[in-house]
Amino acid sequence: MAMKLLLTSGGVTNPSIGRERWEPWVRDADVVLVDGGDASYLAHWMRASGLADLLPDLDAVWVGVSAGSMVMTPRVGDFFVEWPGAADDRGLGLVDFSIFPHLGVFATNTLEAAEQWASDLGNPAYAMDDQTAITVVDGQVEVISEGTWMHLG
Repeated sequence: MAMKLLLTSGGVTNPSIGRERWEPWVRDADVVLVDGGDASYLAHWMRASGLADLLPDLDAVWVGVSAGSMVMTPRVGDFFVEWPGAADDRGLGLVDFSIFPHLGVFATNTLEAAEQWASDLGNPAYAMDDQTAITVVDGQVEVISEGTWMHLG
């Protein structure tokens, strides 16, 4: 059986593309890959498009990169909200921890900044570099890393 991979450049959450067109693609995919950007913007359009409603029952692997991972968390944290239209820093809450990505990659993404960011969240969090991934399978969290990461909170 061939694996069905959904790759998109924003088409699923684009409000000009009707749900009747993209929903079958999402439901038929084995893997959904969502790349970075602004997690609050992504969360907004995932809710507005209806994609967020499909996720709890979707029979596919979600592969999130940067904001594509952060959007699954309960909170993004004000540190990462850049979209002026964001009402708050809420993610979709499909996992019970938040993610501070790109640890040590950018000058602002330091361990000290991650610790300050996590102190305001009210939920567990992980700070992680670009050599680290987190898997969540049936509620079990596992960190896979050849780099630097830290559990916070």
